[in-house]
Amino acid sequence: MYFAALLARTEDGWEASDTELDDVETLSDLTDLAREASVDEDTVLVYIEQEDAWFGILRVDGEEDPRIYVSDASAAARSSYGEILLTDELLGREPGAEDEIAALEELVDLDGTEDGEPDEADDGDAVTASDLDHDPDAVPAGPLGDLGVLADLGLSEKGLLTLRTEALAEIADALGAAEVLEAVR
Repeated sequence: MYFAALLARTEDGWEASDTELDDVETLSDLTDLAREASVDEDTVLVYIEQEDAWFGILRVDGEEDPRIYVSDASAAARSSYGEILLTDELLGREPGAEDEIAALEELVDLDGTEDGEPDEADDGDAVTASDLDHDPDAVPAGPLGDLGVLADLGLSEKGLLTLRTEALAEIADALGAAEVLEAVR
C-alpha cells in the first residue's frame, strides 16, 4: 500500500494534498508534479511511503535540481515508485552506464568463458558477500540521499535518520503542517 502527499509552502504556511502517482513514471514527471503545486516557486515536498517498508522525500525549490532522501534504498529499489527516486546520481552510478553495459554484453560475450564452457557461477558455489560487493547494480541497504533535505525546515539530519513508521506525521509536525496534512490524510 502506497501513500503520497504534496506539501507546498505558501506565504500563509503549508498547503497539503494527497496525490495520485499513476501518471508518474520518471523523476522528471515527479519533479514537474511538484513544480505545478508550487506557489511563487517556493518549496514543495513530495512524500511517498510504502507502508512499513520505506519512505522517500523529494524536495523542489523553484527551478533548482530536486533533492532526494530515501529511508531504505534496498526496500525502495523493489518498488516502482522507489525506483523513480533512486537515480543513477543518487546511487553513485554513471548515468546510463548500465544501458551501455547491457548493450555491450548483448554484442559480445564478456564473461571470459569460451562458448560451450560452463560459467564459474554454474558450478554450484553459493554467492558470497564479496561477490555482491562488486555488483554495480547493487543498491545499499538503509538511508540514501540528502540527509539535510529538511534541516532548514526544522528536521535535523539526526531526526530524519530516526524516523521509521509514521514518518510523515513527524515530518509534518516539525514543519508546522500537521493540521493541514491531517485534513487530507
